[in-house]
Amino acid sequence: MPVHGLTPILLCLLPSWIILTQVSSHPQHSRCQLKQKAALCNDAKLCYVPPGLPDYIEEIQLNYNQIQTLQDDSVLRYPSLKTLSLACNSLEKIESNTFQDSKLLESLNLANNNLYSGFQETSHALKQIPGLRALDLSENKLDGEMAATLLQNLTSLEYLNLSGNLLLRLDENSFKDLHLLKELDLQRNIIFEIDAAFKSNRKLQRLNLAFNYLPCLTDFDMSQLVVLNASHNFIEWFISRQDINDTFQLETLDLSDNKLLFFPFLPSYSQLRNLYLSHNTIMFYEHLADDTTFPNLTNTVEFYNMKHHTGNVTAQLWDDSLHGDISSIEILDLRVNQVKYFPKGFIQKMPALARLQMWTNCLATLNLTFEQFSDTLYELDLSNNRLNQIVADEGSLSALSNLTYINLSLNNLQQFPSRLFSSLSSLRSVDLSYNNVNICPSEEAEISTDTIPVCVDWKNVASLKQLYLKGCNLKIIPASAFTGLSLTHLELSDNPGLIVEQSIHCLSRSLQHLGLGNTHIQDFDFSDFHSLRSLNISSNFFYHLPNSLLNLDLKVLDLRCNRLSTIPSGQANTLSLKLHHVFLTGNPFNCCQTEWFRTFEAKKTVNMVGKSDLECKDIVQVTHRVEHFQSFLCLHQDGESIYWYILLFLSVSLTCVGISIIALLTFKSKMLRMSIKNKCLKPTSY
Repeated sequence: MPVHGLTPILLCLLPSWIILTQVSSHPQHSRCQLKQKAALCNDAKLCYVPPGLPDYIEEIQLNYNQIQTLQDDSVLRYPSLKTLSLACNSLEKIESNTFQDSKLLESLNLANNNLYSGFQETSHALKQIPGLRALDLSENKLDGEMAATLLQNLTSLEYLNLSGNLLLRLDENSFKDLHLLKELDLQRNIIFEIDAAFKSNRKLQRLNLAFNYLPCLTDFDMSQLVVLNASHNFIEWFISRQDINDTFQLETLDLSDNKLLFFPFLPSYSQLRNLYLSHNTIMFYEHLADDTTFPNLTNTVEFYNMKHHTGNVTAQLWDDSLHGDISSIEILDLRVNQVKYFPKGFIQKMPALARLQMWTNCLATLNLTFEQFSDTLYELDLSNNRLNQIVADEGSLSALSNLTYINLSLNNLQQFPSRLFSSLSSLRSVDLSYNNVNICPSEEAEISTDTIPVCVDWKNVASLKQLYLKGCNLKIIPASAFTGLSLTHLELSDNPGLIVEQSIHCLSRSLQHLGLGNTHIQDFDFSDFHSLRSLNISSNFFYHLPNSLLNLDLKVLDLRCNRLSTIPSGQANTLSLKLHHVFLTGNPFNCCQTEWFRTFEAKKTVNMVGKSDLECKDIVQVTHRVEHFQSFLCLHQDGESIYWYILLFLSVSLTCVGISIIALLTFKSKMLRMSIKNKCLKPTSY
């Protein structure tokens, strides 16, 4: 064939050849992003490990892809690989020889896959990784036998995640080969029993057992453990081995959200710093130790493991020594329990205590003189108890020189030292909300620290920045109540009828948050409060927005449940340039005066909290959602509704009809009678 005869054919094939050339020359790892020695191939709809990556790559991330099998040659090209992540694929198995050349692989993430399907072959693959330190097998539907098979001979493993699987019971074979294991995550399984499961893991420091079904933890002897999280189980008893003389390294113990009946029986020697016991049913039973009062009450209880024949644990109830070594505790969280009192000397055993959180318990009296808190106490939260009395002398108050935060809200305080707060030199935040308290005029403040029903005073506490007096039935605040203070937060809401403007004027330069909700105020001059950033004036009687707000640099403004029918356009424009959050629900807005809504809506930096719940009423008092109201029903020039014209038209029409009927009956009466006679009075045939 002549050469010129090939020309048309070549011209036809040229576009296809160009396309094929471009495809063949394009890098095969185009779906991956290379950063230094890492390849990020996440969410790329890949079904295999990309083969075209540089051979020096040390990390490959393949999360959120569609890989079902990791084949023998998948990572053969990457001998420098140290980190491989395959989380959230559909991975069912890893072929036996996949990692035979991965001598440097240290971290393998296989979370959220289906490895329960091919766990046996995957186990053979894992055994070929000589230096594997971190392995994530979470969310793979593994039971105890599958997990034990996968972990065989992984002697180099230091970090293991088995959370979110189907483990029921742990025994001495579960982790027997993991001699170097430091951190183990077993949360969110269905574990109900642990039988000598960690005897081979003498280097284990962090153990997470949260969100399981453990009924108790007895015979606790893991002295090397630093952090234990056993929260959200069904634990009724926590008992440490009392015969171990070694100092336990445990620093953090989390037993919150369980069913503990007793304060945990801690080790005799420990370094425990953080103890979290919230949301249990803990009480102290020291009063039951008196044999004369309760002669028939048992003093011991025995615990057996599930086999009923190996060593049991016997505990002497009501014994103070069972509290163990609590001398190094810094944070004690006892929120939401049933504590009525502290045993004698209990607080004194914690000389390092910095934070005591007792929200929602049953304390009726707090005797600071008797308890003798140390000068390390930084935060004291006794809110939502049954406190009606606080007892203190001058010495016990001076010892609390570092107390910074105190919360006594939601109690029934009636008696306390008048200078309780003014004696605390480091006090920064006080919450007395929902107690019936009075504020002392400075000239009448009691000097005595006797426990008598008097007013409260925070005179000369220059450090005080936050004061919460919400719902205290206050009617008037003395003019000198805040003299000498530089508060940044003042909460006075839920005090209906409170007269406050004169007393807080001295705080105008420092206040950043002011709460005046539900105080029944109708107007207020905020002109001098230039530092104010957050203001709550909800549930009051404001018919108009105070103009004094416009000069402030407010970020949060709560105007809920007032009497506002509209916000003038000028005010809305000014506020929209400053506000980040505005609360407006519960006001009787006029549907035909909602330009403010469009202004705030157009300003993307303003969050109208509850925007979909904002309502307005039209001229006939029909309620609408502001954001769905059709503006064509209103005349925007003067705000009058078209409903007025509809009503006027109907009125005129009805009037005309009425006049016509009357005229007809008046002037056509004869015709009407004749018509009736002709139709109704016809002669009969007989």
